[in-house]
Amino acid sequence: MTITQLYYVLAVAEHQNFTKAAEKCFVTQPTLSMQIQKLEDQLDIQIFDRSKKPIELTEVGRKIVNQAKNIVNEADRIQDIVDQQKGFIGGEFRLGIIPTVMPTLLPMFLKTFIKRYPKVKLKIEELTTEEIIQRINDGNLDAAIAATPLENENIKERVLFFEPFVAYVPQHHRLSEKQKIDVSDLEIEDMLLLEDGHCFRDGVINLCKSLKQHDEDKFQLESGSIEMLVKLSNEGLGMTLLPYLHTLDIKEKEKNNLHFFNEPSPAREVSLLYHKSELKMQIIEALQTVISGIIRGAIAFQNVQIISPLPK
Repeated sequence: MTITQLYYVLAVAEHQNFTKAAEKCFVTQPTLSMQIQKLEDQLDIQIFDRSKKPIELTEVGRKIVNQAKNIVNEADRIQDIVDQQKGFIGGEFRLGIIPTVMPTLLPMFLKTFIKRYPKVKLKIEELTTEEIIQRINDGNLDAAIAATPLENENIKERVLFFEPFVAYVPQHHRLSEKQKIDVSDLEIEDMLLLEDGHCFRDGVINLCKSLKQHDEDKFQLESGSIEMLVKLSNEGLGMTLLPYLHTLDIKEKEKNNLHFFNEPSPAREVSLLYHKSELKMQIIEALQTVISGIIRGAIAFQNVQIISPLPK
């Protein structure tokens, strides 16, 4: 049994396809298939049910894959030890970012990070929190940026910043004359929300749930993007809440519709997430240093109330 064979097994388990797995591992499909067959023969079991389309793990195959992840992680740790000893910060690094953070935070830090750490090959994907948790646990992501706390025992969280919620209130709305608003002013019935699956949506709902009971059937409109929520609000279809960084790029004529909360401002906690196995920590720490240094000048809020992104 070799580490390479285990890498091949994990690749097939991820892609459920021998050809795609071979492409990921930069080998020919016959080479990958032969090595997996050799491992199955040695163990005298079948790891994959090849009669299924897509390919599925057998019952024992699932157990082997779980153990293989641990072995491969520990093997990768050896390279980590060597890299850290040499002070090397480089190699491929897979980073996931949630949709409500990606468009505002990424342009702020990416150019600086690439310039400072040119040997790091970042592979960045926009993913939901649910996808991020799954991929970190499966070993298919090195780290992620998402709203926290997530209370997942396999994932560690390093807080990067606290981002306040800001109300976007159109003209002639019942709250449009208030310079600052209170959380108690919110009514879920006239709130425009992101579609299900966005953790910022869950944060807004949790904020409103703390006030009173509500009927989820009364939600008027939902959208897949924050920009669309602003457009719908401009049409007089309701108010919405925005993450603070999204307000920095808002059109000048729309800034009068922004209303901050009285302190403590409701806010989300945004963190850098990684597996408890702590692989590639030198790159994770480099990311934290760059992002924290840049964000410090953009968000100066101190007195905030953290709203959980976990659905209640």
